[in-house]
Amino acid sequence: MHKKIAILQSNYIPWKGYFDLINQVDEFILYDDMQYTKNDWRNRNLIKSSTGIQWLTIPVKHKGKSLQKISETEIAKYNWGKKHWQTLVINYSKAPYFNHYKEVFEPLYLNNKEQNLSQINYLFLTAINKILNINTPISWSSDFNLIGNKTERLIALCQDTEANEYISGPAAKSYMDETLFNDANITVSWMNYSDYPSYPQLNPPFEHGVSILDLIFNQGTNATKYMKSFNHLEQ
Repeated sequence: MHKKIAILQSNYIPWKGYFDLINQVDEFILYDDMQYTKNDWRNRNLIKSSTGIQWLTIPVKHKGKSLQKISETEIAKYNWGKKHWQTLVINYSKAPYFNHYKEVFEPLYLNNKEQNLSQINYLFLTAINKILNINTPISWSSDFNLIGNKTERLIALCQDTEANEYISGPAAKSYMDETLFNDANITVSWMNYSDYPSYPQLNPPFEHGVSILDLIFNQGTNATKYMKSFNHLEQ
């Protein structure tokens, strides 16, 4: 049996390419026992505003130079959800499908009592997957016993989940040793994040690298028409 997996750190309301990766595999593993990296996508993402792109950042407790896993990272201020939702209302309330999905996202922001960053990201990921009709099972790397360097840990996750194809984002090319995958009889495939089609978007000029919330609020049920994995499945 052929099985494809992807392994990636959790991101906060990530862009459309992240969900294209999830949709292309048979199992998606959140790499939550990796070190938390400051000023990265773990706790923040971009949205469109009337003045350009704008960061939405979840404030977290950071232990400085000491090793802190993503799974150990907790939020620093409990009113972040209210502030983020207010910002989304200001910038997307005029989007065609904002009111349609308001009942999904408003409770996630206003009623969210979760203190752990990984769990917060997971709640948003699963809610967005449901909207996009992505049914890929999600696992956690912390549920596995991993040893070795970066590449060896990835191979171990492939073997433990009985996967024979690993799909990775292009950034991993700088550190990943493909020969070790070949020796383990695991095929490595690389995501191509170029040539995404544009869509009608509030506040031009058009920006691709923003949260998928932008695509959902602007295109609603048509969102998957602007994503590569769904177009591929329909061909």
